Amino acid sequence: MKNLYGTLANHDYRIGIVVSHFNEIVTERLLSGCVAQLKTLGIGDEQITVAHVPGAMELARMTKELGASNRVDGLIALGSVIRGETSHYDYVCQTTANGLADLSLNGPQPVMFGVLTTENMDQALARAGGKAGNKGAECAIDIVQILNVQRQIKELAQS
Repeated sequence: MKNLYGTLANHDYRIGIVVSHFNEIVTERLLSGCVAQLKTLGIGDEQITVAHVPGAMELARMTKELGASNRVDGLIALGSVIRGETSHYDYVCQTTANGLADLSLNGPQPVMFGVLTTENMDQALARAGGKAGNKGAECAIDIVQILNVQRQIKELAQS
């Protein structure tokens, strides 16, 4: 039996991060946690590209564009959508999730979904470095693990 594990080894991975500005108090914390975790994993500033977009709806498009540049091995999308009084929340969450899922499945690089979809600001802040952890930091760990499993699959295919 062959087991492939998502280790945290850094193989000079180049990571692209696309972060939305909407709900910036939350997204800046997600970005800080993500970058700090990448650096802990040995990924330096020269290996990280950050693209800033206005809101969650723009995440999929710019994640696609950054991936198409072939300057990154893996991608992380960070955003925060907080429920309001209208159905706008539902449309933004669904469209953003579908777009990023499609990119991760069909694009050349894996995409980590670091978009918080919460009922209120307290929940968002709790997931952006508060008592519930930092989703940005989790995505940093996850992308390195996925890239390592992907590397092992390619090596397996070549053997």
